[in-house]
Amino acid sequence: MHDVNGAEGRGRTCVFHLFGTVFGYATHHLDERKLGEVGIVGPLTPGVGPSRLWQMAAAMNKDTATETDQGRWIMLQAHRALVCGDLLARWEQADWKLEPGGRRIPFGGLYCNRYELWTGNLAVEGTTPGMVAPKATVYTA
Repeated sequence: MHDVNGAEGRGRTCVFHLFGTVFGYATHHLDERKLGEVGIVGPLTPGVGPSRLWQMAAAMNKDTATETDQGRWIMLQAHRALVCGDLLARWEQADWKLEPGGRRIPFGGLYCNRYELWTGNLAVEGTTPGMVAPKATVYTA
């Protein structure tokens, strides 16, 4: 695991719920080609930190899952939501900001069209308080 020093950008972004928590998912580009090689996922529900995401990933994986395995599970959930999920919102162009102190997980190759996953506290332009409020289904680890 590597720390993320924070990041911000503008690009394809969506908001989805998973086990009662609302998350944001954005793509990030590492150079001017804008390939979207990094997936960025973080909680948007007030009072929920990024550790909730990793608790879910640990609970939904095998006992011997590595941090990379857990990162792949997180990336798959975000990608699934973007492609075929029950989205709360989706923008082709929206500003997002990831706070410093998150996790960076390199996949060692392409996974769900991304080479890396960055997680942490995320803010997404266009979200509303009603959109990010906790949903009825609550995850407990």
